[in-house]
Amino acid sequence: MKKALYPLVFQPILKEKIWGGEKLNKHFNKPSHSKKLGESWEVSTVPNDVSIVANGDLKGESLQDLVNDYSSELLGEKNWKRFGNAFPLLIKFIDAKEDLSIQLHPNDELAKKRHNSFGKTEMWYVMQADKDANLIVGFNGDIDKATYLKHLENNTLTEILNFDKVKEGDTYFIEAGRVHAIGAGVLLAEIQQTSDVTYRVYDWDRTDADGNMRELHNDIAIDAFNFEMPNDFKIDYKKQKNASNKIVSCPFFTTNFIEINSEIHKENTYDSFIIYMCVDGNVEILTNGSSTMISKGETILIPANIKDFKLKSSYGRLLEVYV
Repeated sequence: MKKALYPLVFQPILKEKIWGGEKLNKHFNKPSHSKKLGESWEVSTVPNDVSIVANGDLKGESLQDLVNDYSSELLGEKNWKRFGNAFPLLIKFIDAKEDLSIQLHPNDELAKKRHNSFGKTEMWYVMQADKDANLIVGFNGDIDKATYLKHLENNTLTEILNFDKVKEGDTYFIEAGRVHAIGAGVLLAEIQQTSDVTYRVYDWDRTDADGNMRELHNDIAIDAFNFEMPNDFKIDYKKQKNASNKIVSCPFFTTNFIEINSEIHKENTYDSFIIYMCVDGNVEILTNGSSTMISKGETILIPANIKDFKLKSSYGRLLEVYV
């Protein structure tokens, strides 16, 4: 007999990066003493990086096994029909002590052809930013392929990129094909398609401890660019308390912002799992059979077959994510 599903918390998958820092350890209590901790993968089925349940009767089970075993009960009927046993999202917290590489990601068609993978459309929610910290998103003017290649060849790429100073609560939607980079001093939540495919086009000429530069992918990246995108990547959204305020809705995911200072009754009408990322404070998730508290920097997955539950907090901020 299968065990009943309930709100699932997973062990974080921690990633050291050349650009990482210590905020994930110090602010979110992630179990690491590394001074180069760049990412905490909260929900993942990327091969070799599959999330493991950390709570309840299913503790120790992998998310991929749960998808295989519970199918539409976990994913929702429409998601099961669309994705089969491929979990569609990868959820992360990212700490950039130094600038990330300038990069972009392929769309579904190109990623499937080259890597047998989903493409990578993503969004960012800034949780903390040091003074004058910035993000790079898109270009600072109309740029065509020839102009881009000229600046790439002349090592003047940064002259045509768009730099945005950021603060807590700023939100960006990064479609596949758009150039971008997280700047030094930014701590953020990232919601993306399940893909680990990145095309790195410039890495600030830096080297690792052995004096080696990281690989660039300019030969294949050029085909992934979409130079026709409008500059609509920064998202304004409402912040009505105790309600779901839509930030982004795209074919790959919907993300809402919720600030809670009471108790909210939620009905899952989406025919989807729901992921909550706590971006400030703490929130209790109450179902008929369970009570689970998540705090800032923690994540929980509500299976699709849980149709009614409550969110309770004196102060908490959540990102609500579903497909």
